[in-house]
Amino acid sequence: MQTFANYAYERPDLPKVKEDFYQKLEQFQNAASMEQAITAIDTINAIRNHLSTMYNLVFIRASIDTRDVFYHEERDFFDAHLPEIQELSTAFYKELLKSPYEAQLRDKYGSQLFDLAECEIKAFSKEIIPLLQTENKLTSAYSKLIASADIEFRGESYTLAQLGPFAEDPDRQTRKEALEARQSFFADNKKKLDRLYDDLVKTRQQIAEKLGFKNFVDVGYLRMQRVDYNAEMVQRYRKQVEEVIVPIATKLYEKQAKRIGVDSLKFYDEAFVFASGNAAPKGNPDWIIKNGKQMYDELSEETSAFFQFMLDRELLDLEAKKGKESGGYCTYIEDYQSPFIFSNFNGTSGDIDVLTHEAGHAFQAYSSRHFSVPEYYFPTSESAEIHSMSMEFFTYPWMENFFQEDVDKYKYAHLSDAIQFLPYGVAVDEFQHLVYKNPDWTSEERNQAWRNLEKKYLPHRDYNGIESLESGAFWQKQGHIYEDPFYYIDYTLAQICAFQFLKKSQENREKAWQDYLDLCKLGGSKPFLELVQSAGLASPFEEGTVEAAVDFIEDWLDQVDDQAL
Repeated sequence: MQTFANYAYERPDLPKVKEDFYQKLEQFQNAASMEQAITAIDTINAIRNHLSTMYNLVFIRASIDTRDVFYHEERDFFDAHLPEIQELSTAFYKELLKSPYEAQLRDKYGSQLFDLAECEIKAFSKEIIPLLQTENKLTSAYSKLIASADIEFRGESYTLAQLGPFAEDPDRQTRKEALEARQSFFADNKKKLDRLYDDLVKTRQQIAEKLGFKNFVDVGYLRMQRVDYNAEMVQRYRKQVEEVIVPIATKLYEKQAKRIGVDSLKFYDEAFVFASGNAAPKGNPDWIIKNGKQMYDELSEETSAFFQFMLDRELLDLEAKKGKESGGYCTYIEDYQSPFIFSNFNGTSGDIDVLTHEAGHAFQAYSSRHFSVPEYYFPTSESAEIHSMSMEFFTYPWMENFFQEDVDKYKYAHLSDAIQFLPYGVAVDEFQHLVYKNPDWTSEERNQAWRNLEKKYLPHRDYNGIESLESGAFWQKQGHIYEDPFYYIDYTLAQICAFQFLKKSQENREKAWQDYLDLCKLGGSKPFLELVQSAGLASPFEEGTVEAAVDFIEDWLDQVDDQAL
């Protein structure tokens, strides 16, 4: 059995790949029957899968060690050539949409493939290839800059991820100084961060103009493949969050201040949830994985087989270490039908959240590997996050294994955080709409816009005089804003859906799990609102859904004697 370390990488010979691809595309164009058309599509998809496999191997290995010269040179290669690879997919999509067998192909593959193809065609042209190359270089530069953080704190040096546990330290002065140390990195690199984002916004505006759009907002929605909702629907949804969630979140922060014994909650207090200390895993990463295996063995036959698959092939890289990029993700290595989980364990409860959240993504991809269409391995982002966030809730019965006597602390903090995240999530989304509607803004104007949104959605927030945060620069730590424009509202939409799964699981766990499993197996074969409907969930865009989704959680949190935890 091959493990990830032995998954073979070889830089694609692009001229040869292109020649082979266009030969297969010609076969598709000239297909004399439906059967020949399907055979041609299969060979085209094999080429696309192989290119994606090579890219993902480079992306994973370069993010595991940003100091690996070979894989960073290969990452630079893909940054330069991904637009050419995208051009191949676009050429295929154009032929797909004008195929004489289109109606029959729609019956076979479903309309979602064709809707995604239309998005791709609208969001790409040969003219923008140089701009896409520039965009790729800029986003990689941001990732490398964040990964380069080597922050001095009390005589030791830390990455941003390794500093994380200090935000939960019972000593308030430690929390304050850790935040100041963390923020010093962003303040020291402010000019670089400003310049990178300024260049990204201007590059994306040029892309939009060359594609015939007024600004990048429409292009961003096309890239996110939002085929069944638009910016106006999102705006109305944000209003629901503002009216329903912000008051609940504010009340939770007020309770937290009382609980931890401070007169006024400062930003450096927000991650410190209980005066007696936050819940944390009771063992090291190996112990966490051992308990994770037991959890997934007991959850279902399907999750047991999935997690063993991940362990056997060493498809998890979990611990924070020097030179490793920040954050966490799940991706899919097509030729090996392998999900891969990347994270930065640092000894906090977030380690368990990663084990459940990213495993939710990975389980969905594992459940969707039967599709012959690569577009269906993952659904669009807001749908994909339903699987990850719902998995966090489906694994609640096993949290005692990780947190033992602190399990109630964990659940209270986890549910509180899920609600408190929603206003921040929609603030990030509204910020991006404002930025791309105003591409000529200065860095100061962008910061002021962010500060205004904090006052709207996060009225409790008090930076206690930390100048870089008071000036509105907090958003610069959010990698999505740089690397994946408009990818953020997705988390909040999915959270509302995951809350519904939590409620369903409390009413009828077996039925709720079957609905979830069926949803995972659908992969990306349907758009967001159809997937939501197929799982028996209410659309977050419907008036009243947000309130209905959080009512029972608010009631549960109110009934808990949080002062005693």
